[in-house]
Amino acid sequence: MIPLNEIADIYLVSGRYIILHSGAQRLQTVTANVTGRDVTDFVEQAQRRINSEVSFPKGFYAAFTGEAEAQARSQWDLFVYSAMAGVIVIALLFLALRSAKALLLVMVNLPFALVGGVLIVWITGGTLTLGSLVGFVTLFGITLRNSIMLISHYQHLISAEGMNWGVEAAIRGATERLVPIFMTALVTALGLLPLAVQSGEPGNEIEGPMATVILGGLITSTLLNLVVLPPVALRFGRFVRPQ
Repeated sequence: MIPLNEIADIYLVSGRYIILHSGAQRLQTVTANVTGRDVTDFVEQAQRRINSEVSFPKGFYAAFTGEAEAQARSQWDLFVYSAMAGVIVIALLFLALRSAKALLLVMVNLPFALVGGVLIVWITGGTLTLGSLVGFVTLFGITLRNSIMLISHYQHLISAEGMNWGVEAAIRGATERLVPIFMTALVTALGLLPLAVQSGEPGNEIEGPMATVILGGLITSTLLNLVVLPPVALRFGRFVRPQ
């Protein structure tokens, strides 16, 4: 047993107070908070500059983790599950409507919602976040419901009430579905308005962009569903009474 000061100089310095390890390798963490721009875009730019401007000694390398990695993984999961759900929804709609043309008319309303959602994302800064993607998925569901209400009512007027498909049936169907479609959009908008107003506040990073996208898409999808879809259905749709 000997005193430590006989074999080493001990004194206070400024430096690391802890050495981290991961996978049997030393780890040095560098953190950054990104504000005013998309995190994914920042990480991609940082990776390009580090790969081109920084030369690491042998055995050293940089790994980017954190919010950007988690967001990319979540976006991929959302895309896969949404695609699976979309295929199932389309199959169920075809079984319910029993008409390929009616199914296409229902799907036509999706671009109507996409216009408002993309426009509101552009107005609010052009950043597509995970919350925005969730908002688009939710918006498509609400939009499909509204278009189903209109197209199925057209089928009801022809098959159950004996009307002939034409201008009169198209106008009557849109008029009779005006209040249900408008009230669905209005109630949804009023429920999401507080979240949209507080978008960007701490703790509201997901719900805020989601609510904003849904509100923007509801405006265009509701208007175009009642104004554009009836003429499109009149031009390309074909509803006949069952024999």
